[in-house]
Amino acid sequence: MTVFFGLSFAELSALAAAVVLVLARWLPPGARRASAWAGAAAFAAAAIVLAVLGIRWQLVPVLAGGGTALTFAAFSVLRRRAGRPVRRARWWLALPGTAACLALILAGAVAAWALPRPVFPEPSGAHAVGTTVVQWTDPDRTETATSRTEDQRTVVVQLWYPAQRDPAARRARYLGRTPQEAQLVAQGQAGYLGLPGFILDEAARAHTRSAPNAPVAAGGGRFPVVLFSPGLGGVRTQSTAWAEELASRGYVVAALDHPYDSAVVTLTDGRTIRTRVAATGDQTEDNRRAAGWTAVRAADLSFVLTQLGRLDHGEIPGLLTGRLDIRRAAATGHSLGGAAALQAARQDPRFAAVIDMDGFPRDPTPQPFDQPVLALTHDVKPGEEPGYLPRLTQMLQLSTATSYRLTVPGSAHLTFTDAPLFLPPLPALVGSLGRTAGPRITAAATAAFLDAALRGKPGDLAATLSGYGHLTVL
Repeated sequence: MTVFFGLSFAELSALAAAVVLVLARWLPPGARRASAWAGAAAFAAAAIVLAVLGIRWQLVPVLAGGGTALTFAAFSVLRRRAGRPVRRARWWLALPGTAACLALILAGAVAAWALPRPVFPEPSGAHAVGTTVVQWTDPDRTETATSRTEDQRTVVVQLWYPAQRDPAARRARYLGRTPQEAQLVAQGQAGYLGLPGFILDEAARAHTRSAPNAPVAAGGGRFPVVLFSPGLGGVRTQSTAWAEELASRGYVVAALDHPYDSAVVTLTDGRTIRTRVAATGDQTEDNRRAAGWTAVRAADLSFVLTQLGRLDHGEIPGLLTGRLDIRRAAATGHSLGGAAALQAARQDPRFAAVIDMDGFPRDPTPQPFDQPVLALTHDVKPGEEPGYLPRLTQMLQLSTATSYRLTVPGSAHLTFTDAPLFLPPLPALVGSLGRTAGPRITAAATAAFLDAALRGKPGDLAATLSGYGHLTVL
């Protein structure tokens, strides 16, 4: 359990003991020996506990710094017990070693703070949350990312839904159904970002607030459905906190993995498909490719909506048969997924609403469409991305319904995902809203919009949305 600074009690004990061991050499003679003994005992005990529970990579520098100091302390004790004189290094020789050990310990503490294991917020709705993963193949579409004509387009979909409460139910892993899948996804995402594979180890070990394959909430009513497409190279779980919050409020969220685009997709036959998305450095070519990926994603969203309808009718077996209201469906997405949601809605009138989370529109032939849109945008600075907001506004004005563009102050592109929960809190990366405010604002604003668009909830939606940022009503 994390108690302070992203550290468990055992880790915090190891950190404190390591500092005591390193600094003991500089204490007055009367306190030096007692401090060294106390630090050594506490450090050894904490190290044993961590060895049993598992040592996070962030704690390796802490243990290295403390272990180095412990080695010198033990050497002095052994010489004293053997009746041999103990020679202390001169201060100008000891100072660099002390500084190096403290630097190691500090580096570990900072890494633990910057890259903690994500703690998912407790959903605030009336329902517990269940989750399940399905895989569907579209017999009408050939996989365009491979050269094999026999390959059909396959997507992996994770569903979050209102469930019956069971305090004893185990919680789902964050990044995958199994420890192996979670680790593969974490390494794939790190690699996509150009980072070492171990950087996201804590995210791979995290558990969410939902229960795998939990019984659906009783009552017999049908739930509105919210389809979600992640960002470029993203994975279906990238907005789990948001999905769990909506599910607790009575929605079914279906998030897609797009094979050959998402960083890593694990299929039921054991195959692992890694992304083939790559920038060329040529802006024109990259825009052309982005438009192609967006079109594939838009088709994926429509296909999944069809499959959810078949699931509801019992043509596909599943937990949610008879519980899905396909007539109240929203297309949503983050970044490129937001662009795909806009395009899917323009092409498929079955979608009743759209949410674009900071996605640049990529539709090559934009035309009028009938659904209302909520577009969340990061805090765009003057001179930054000059074409983004005009293009987005142009797209929203094509809607024949009232639409909303909401800019969240202090936000960045990843604010609208789970990233603030476990990535370094750097404003340029995840915004300046802290660990939990970004996911909370994203969930609250989108839930208010969905309640109005899919459930017809009365009230002043514009006034509600204005409470979360700078609102433009179109």
